Amino acid sequence: MKRVLIFSLTYYPRFVGGAEVALKEITDRISPEEIEFHMVTLRLDSELPEEEKIGNVIVHRIGLTWKAPTIADLQKFPLKLTKYWYQFSAARAAEKLHQQYHFDGIWAMMAHSCAVPAGIFKKWHPEVKYLLTLQEGDPPEYIERLARPVWPLFKRGFTSADALQPISTFLLNWGRRMGFTGEAEIIPNAVNTAHFSQAITPEARNSTRAAIVLKSDDVALVTTSRLVHKNAVDDVIRAIALLPENVHFVIYGIGPDEAMLKKLSKESGTERRIHFMGQIGHDEMPRALKSCDIFIRPSRSEGMGNSFIEAMAAELPVIATQEGGIADFLFDAKRNPDKKPTGWAVDKDSPEQIAEAVKDIIGNPLAVAQVLETARELAIEKYDWNLIAARMKTLFDRLLESR
Repeated sequence: MKRVLIFSLTYYPRFVGGAEVALKEITDRISPEEIEFHMVTLRLDSELPEEEKIGNVIVHRIGLTWKAPTIADLQKFPLKLTKYWYQFSAARAAEKLHQQYHFDGIWAMMAHSCAVPAGIFKKWHPEVKYLLTLQEGDPPEYIERLARPVWPLFKRGFTSADALQPISTFLLNWGRRMGFTGEAEIIPNAVNTAHFSQAITPEARNSTRAAIVLKSDDVALVTTSRLVHKNAVDDVIRAIALLPENVHFVIYGIGPDEAMLKKLSKESGTERRIHFMGQIGHDEMPRALKSCDIFIRPSRSEGMGNSFIEAMAAELPVIATQEGGIADFLFDAKRNPDKKPTGWAVDKDSPEQIAEAVKDIIGNPLAVAQVLETARELAIEKYDWNLIAARMKTLFDRLLESR
């Protein structure tokens, strides 16, 4: 049996995003008799234990805590300091754990905040194999600006890695620019396609729409997004003002931009047609998606974006930009004539193009049906967690056997 230590800034059960979902989906599918996973992560919530086993991962929590903190609390003192403190304290915690468990490998989940401690640990223990996963959704330029105070250590987090696993071509190119020269393999994030493609009854769909206050002839755009600048929810609100009165926008998610977005919907005269539904659980998402008509997230930047694949599996037409990793799977009939279309592409910061894409979808049901079939096939054949976990297991076997 091999042992692998994961560096992840946060983990279940609090503050879960795409990176944390990926970790759990992958480790749950790898037998603990083959790889024993440990993790160093921030505790943040004083009600969480310092150590527990979640799925196939033994989680070791460190750092400052607050009682039941919210996302807003993470931006306040003292918790705001923890992500910076983690870069050095995680390396010390890993060293202590290594004395006990003698790890064969380390795995940094995202360069931001995790490459620094992984690079430090690798310098202390060059014989331990190091895998760096690039999952970042923010623009690389922004991440690099944040890393300037620890730039030599941040760079080492790339150059000292034995293997690189970016989730998109866009992030692979960033890893190369940052100096990584070794083995790299693009292995994307995925979704539980069976979960998102499950059927819902007409009664369930009608009751969900009624709870949102949608009429039978209303067209509902839907997004599952953190309410932050990069996800461009504001552009969709501006587009709603350009569309017929029966077009609504349903928002599942929370974040620091919520107050600004509510103010924008009021100022644009679309308040009645913008529905802030708050955060929902993974179990509720298929019903939420299938109760609407069009998925949309015109991202300003994106490492990949699981939500798009979830919508494709749920057989919703998808409107998105082709920023970052989205270009690997979102193909537009006009912009990608050499590929079968899987969605509708728009430029970033373009409410007018969003409105035109919505009108095109509403007005061409036969063409939409073909796009939905192609997108669903892509999701199932390339982006299912069972397939991705198997590829990750092969990568670990290759990496750890070379030790």
